[in-house]
Amino acid sequence: MNARQRKLNTLLLLGTLLASTAAYAERADRDKPVNLEAARVTVDDAKKVHVFEGNVLLSQGTLTIRAERLVVTQDAEGFQKGIATGGADGLASFRQKREGKSEYVDGKAERIEYDSRAEKSEFFARAQVKSGQDEVRGHYISYDGKTEQYLVTAVPGAAQNSEQGRVRAVIQPKNAAPAPAR
Repeated sequence: MNARQRKLNTLLLLGTLLASTAAYAERADRDKPVNLEAARVTVDDAKKVHVFEGNVLLSQGTLTIRAERLVVTQDAEGFQKGIATGGADGLASFRQKREGKSEYVDGKAERIEYDSRAEKSEFFARAQVKSGQDEVRGHYISYDGKTEQYLVTAVPGAAQNSEQGRVRAVIQPKNAAPAPAR
């Protein structure tokens, strides 16, 4: 396989993996080209491992992922797993428009993992996910795309009254009119 074919396969793999990371993601993103920037790319075709390092920026339609390092693996059946780590202020981040809405889903954590087989996204350490005006923060956030369920936990062993010992959520009323500007 020549370098051009490897690059195309890598971009197709990333597009398939990352187009479905956010809940209720913009479906049209899947048909958009994947644009990727990194200081270094390592490809192991035999093991189906792609490593992107150094101020990684991936965009596809409304999806944007920023990290210091992004590792994508593919199993024999074609399912992918991705791990994004680091980035600005030590946090990997993603942003994607919600399907049929004028709002975005934003997520940050020290490590973000996605498993396409399980349709599960996980955010580890200093995790936060914001959808529209709703926001949840904790040490760990898991989203199951099949069941559309979240699990959020605080730092294990942290004191209940400490900042780390609590999960924080802000949920806006869905039928309320926006507050008037002052």
